[in-house]
Order: sequence, then C-alpha cells, then structure tokens
Amino acid sequence: MKKYLEDHWQNVYDKKNENEVSWYQKSPKLSLEFVKSLNLSLDAEIIDIGAGESRLVDNLLEMGFVNLSVLDISSKSIEKTKKRLGLKSKLVNWIVSDINNFNPTKKYDLWHDRAAFHFLKDSVEIDNYVKLVKSSLHNQGNLIIATFSENGPLKCSGLEVSRYSENSISDLFNNDFELIKSQKSIHKTPFSTSQEFLFSKFKKK
Repeated sequence: MKKYLEDHWQNVYDKKNENEVSWYQKSPKLSLEFVKSLNLSLDAEIIDIGAGESRLVDNLLEMGFVNLSVLDISSKSIEKTKKRLGLKSKLVNWIVSDINNFNPTKKYDLWHDRAAFHFLKDSVEIDNYVKLVKSSLHNQGNLIIATFSENGPLKCSGLEVSRYSENSISDLFNNDFELIKSQKSIHKTPFSTSQEFLFSKFKKK
C-alpha cells in the first residue's frame, strides 16, 4: 500500500505542473498569517509536512528563517521545488519520506501541515501521527495543521480523505496540545472550484 502511495504522488508531480493540481496556491496567505502570529525567532526549527511544491518555504526564506525542513513522500516534488529555489535550496533540509515512516533527527519549534494529515484514514496511522507530532516538538512547540473541513471534498487527487470539524480536530490532539485558534478558509482551485479547509493552531502543553 505504501509503495502505491509513493508511486501515486511521484506520478502526480511528474505529469502535472505546479498550477495544475487542486491544492495549488500562488501565495499560502493563511499559513503565513498563522506563522507570523507565533512571533518565532528566525533560528526557530520549522518543518513543512507533505509540502509538495508549496511556496511556503520560499516565503519563510524571504522572512529570514534559517532552520527550515521540507518533507514530502515524492522526491519529484522536492526536485522541482529545489529547482525553483535555485541556490536558496541549499539553505533547506530536504526530506523524502512517507509521514508514516518519518523518524526525526531533531526537535522542532513549528510543525506545519496543510497537505498530509487529511490523507490518513486508518485510526492507527492517525494516532501514530499525533504521537509523532508530540515527540517531535519542543516543549511549548507549535502545530499549524490544515485539513479539509466537514464541508470539504470527500476525495483529493483520487484518494479518499478525512474531514474535520473544530471539535473533532481538537479532540484528537487534546491530550497534549491546547487549541489556540481555528479558522475555516475557502480555497479556490485552479479549476474554478472551491474547497473548504479548516486551519488550526495548537500549542504543545
């Protein structure tokens, strides 16, 4: 199953341009607003999970952050992002990994995920993800997680997804995290359709 997912995402990023996927954002505005609200130091350790070709890393580099990590299951997506960044790509720690197999070698001050978590359907994998975030963040570390809302699509890129409400996402992380803010957002796809996301900001207890 995991090899199937790797092949699926490799194929997506091999055949489609950056602006030919539903999740494309010219500017990840809400993610950036949430990041800025944290007032992190520029040497904070930040990781973007399931980043694909997201332009969040470009913006974080422009803001002056120096300890950035980008993780994706697709090596092709990372290749394309590195090419886009040019020499700046050398300033980023690139990680090719399925999130289910990720073994961090450091702890982070911010864990950002707009793309990976809602693809987890199995309760064991979801529970393992929550444990992974907890163990990967420093005390008082921050989690920004965006998922499809309860009004969001049932599938993305041909794969079934999980949808969350403010209560259900809070319940999942409640033991170890405090929900600071939750906000719904309508994402306009390149295909003139709309998807409702739920952005949530948590602080590790």
